[in-house]
Amino acid sequence: MTPFMIRVPGSTANLGPGFDSLGLAVNRYLTLNVQSAATWHFNYVQSEYTELPSDENNLIYKVLDYTIQYLGIAKKEFACEVEVECELPLARGLGSSAAAVVAGIELANCLYHLNLSNEMKARIGSLYEGHPDNIGASLYGGLTIGTHSQDDTFIVPWGPLPLDLLIVVPKVQLLTSVSRGQLPAHLGYSQAVQASSFANVLVAALIKGDLKLAGEMMNKDLFHHPYREKLVPQLEEVRRFFDNQANCGIALSGAGPSVMVFLEEGRAATIRPSLLQRFPDCEIDCLRPVATGVEVIEK
Repeated sequence: MTPFMIRVPGSTANLGPGFDSLGLAVNRYLTLNVQSAATWHFNYVQSEYTELPSDENNLIYKVLDYTIQYLGIAKKEFACEVEVECELPLARGLGSSAAAVVAGIELANCLYHLNLSNEMKARIGSLYEGHPDNIGASLYGGLTIGTHSQDDTFIVPWGPLPLDLLIVVPKVQLLTSVSRGQLPAHLGYSQAVQASSFANVLVAALIKGDLKLAGEMMNKDLFHHPYREKLVPQLEEVRRFFDNQANCGIALSGAGPSVMVFLEEGRAATIRPSLLQRFPDCEIDCLRPVATGVEVIEK
């Protein structure tokens, strides 16, 4: 087997009221360097990920196995050494699990010569994850708008957005399962209609490039911000920091605890120093949306 590399961008999802539907690929990556080996082994370059399974219990391998089972393909008797470089902090809201899922599907696609369409990859990934937001962004790149059920999956790729991003990352993990536990089982009919209208206007504003309106829609979210902000006090604190700033949006990144700030191009680097002073216990980075999703590169 010729060694090859798989590179998957991370993502920020929801963007406020686009709950479980909107995703945006960002320039932090999960990278696999793959070559033949006697047994399966996942070797993480960064020490913070060494707690993750290094054998067939690794999420990437589990998704590979899920993919071939879903397609009804017989498992081949071979193994790989996979060196993993990960720039996505675990349980911080940058789509680390979705990136691993997309990587696992692509690994199966390469090793079994499946020639899967992006639509099939999106279907398998959304079935595994349960929602298409991060999956779509890591698969296609750019902004993606998706819907998913047990019956079907539809993802519409839009492309990159001309934005700067600032991410405020608290030094605590917040598991998606814990964050989802804060959400109500039901919304009333009129509230659901109102919430979905905010999401519709958010998409239109992002595509039009109206960041001021997009930011207003993020602040009006009814799907998850009101329930999760008790777990992430930084959300309201970041909002207050940007109170008098025009043309910006603020939202939890995925399930949190990271908070994403959406800004006009060229603004992030100038704002970051004052944000660091205000939040000394957080990691604060400048990010950019990226146009390209998962890539396979032969060595």
